[in-house]
Amino acid sequence: MGRTLESKQQIVEELKGLLGEAEMALVLDYQGLSIKEMTDLRIRLQATNGVCKVTKNTLMRLAIDGNSAWSNLNPLLTGTNAFVLVKGDVGGAVKAVQSFQKDTKKSEVKGGLFEGQLLSQDDIKAIGDLPSKEVLMAQIAGAINGVATKLAVGINEVPSGLARALKQHADGEGTAS
Repeated sequence: MGRTLESKQQIVEELKGLLGEAEMALVLDYQGLSIKEMTDLRIRLQATNGVCKVTKNTLMRLAIDGNSAWSNLNPLLTGTNAFVLVKGDVGGAVKAVQSFQKDTKKSEVKGGLFEGQLLSQDDIKAIGDLPSKEVLMAQIAGAINGVATKLAVGINEVPSGLARALKQHADGEGTAS
């Protein structure tokens, strides 16, 4: 039994809403994945504010129709697709998908779209190789802390150096007389 026009319109509206919030979309070929595996992928994506939707390409075309931010997805809308829509932790979501693919040895990322730019598989792999936001923040904090420590040591060294120089000068005058 097919879907009614009304249910298709609801799906398109839901997709439009998800796309409106998303920063990135990945297109996966989900052929050969079981329901259990798809559920596993969805659970992995929840931690990164990612959503995995399986829908017909025609419904996705309707959802992106007239939306210039997502219109570049059109070339990827062939075959059996699952759409990973990400809001927030883009790198984390890509890592979750890559981890899922490594564990299941199934599914292939056809491509994606980020800020209107079509992403190749290599681009997506590069995003997945980036350190997480937390790691980057820790690296920046460590660098700032290191600069502050060096500055404090340097500032503290000025009076200490001056005191040593004065002491040497005073000791030098005392021995000359």
